[in-house]
Amino acid sequence: MVAARTYHTATLLNDGTVLVAGGEGSASPPPASAEIYDPIAGTWTAIADMHHGRRGHTATLLLDGRVLVVAGDCDEVNHVGSAELYDPETRTWTVTASPTGGACSDQTATLLSDGTVLLAGGSGLPIDSSFALAELYDPDTETWTESGNMIEDHHGHTANLLLDGTVLVVGGGRSDGSPVGAELYGTDTKTWTAAGAVLGGHHNHAATLLLDGRVLVSGSGGGGAQVSAELYDPDSRSWTAAAPMLEDRSGHAAALLLDGRVLVAGGQRSAELYDPETGSWAAAAPAGGGAAETATLLDDGRVLVVGGGAGASLFDPGDQPT
Repeated sequence: MVAARTYHTATLLNDGTVLVAGGEGSASPPPASAEIYDPIAGTWTAIADMHHGRRGHTATLLLDGRVLVVAGDCDEVNHVGSAELYDPETRTWTVTASPTGGACSDQTATLLSDGTVLLAGGSGLPIDSSFALAELYDPDTETWTESGNMIEDHHGHTANLLLDGTVLVVGGGRSDGSPVGAELYGTDTKTWTAAGAVLGGHHNHAATLLLDGRVLVSGSGGGGAQVSAELYDPDSRSWTAAAPMLEDRSGHAAALLLDGRVLVAGGQRSAELYDPETGSWAAAAPAGGGAAETATLLDDGRVLVVGGGAGASLFDPGDQPT
């Protein structure tokens, strides 16, 4: 890589390359730098800097191929809450409208089927405060509109677009450190409803949409790294315990492989695979080296793992037992 990063974003572009932006390296405040990984050539190329340094931001691939990057760090000097767009055709950044809420990091941004982006929750100033506000970004008009408050405040949560078009938000933390449950956003009604009783609290965990429509939530029960995992069934809106991971993890990354297994990497200097058919975990070749990583599924089925103090590595599921 051109620069070491944690708390960055990694986005698979339509041409198969990966945009890696921002994060926390050796520099302070967080860098505005960005780079492109070409999996065919196996090369990294620095591109134009973003307009602002960012850490703990979101990056969302839009339907037209551009990438929306939102927020960054809880530092007013670093333009809290700002947003910009990356154009892969020109490899340039342009400023777009900022969201109206006060969150500046730890949000989730989810591309909806109509091309808008749902920005939910997050943390702001004072540090570790939590927000319940949700907003929608329209790439055509480059505007934000409020879309109702979540039932609970969330920061450090996850959000998954389910097969029926709803969005599942799980866990995170409140300002007082108490655990947060799960809720669903209905894209037709633009309202939030409870999503059943989560078995445990989750914060800085990973959540992966499986091929059968269920969601695997793994790690970090809110009290530090944990081995716990559970499954959400959208048909019954119910949660069931999954087999525990082999190692406790927090701040790790997860990626759905082409064969339906889930790679979990980071949070420890190890990786493991979850098989939904058997409901079991198996050790995998090491990938990554710590927390605050990203895991990006490439077009050829390999996974690019970036961050965690270990630079970047490639995970090849073909080298693993099935």
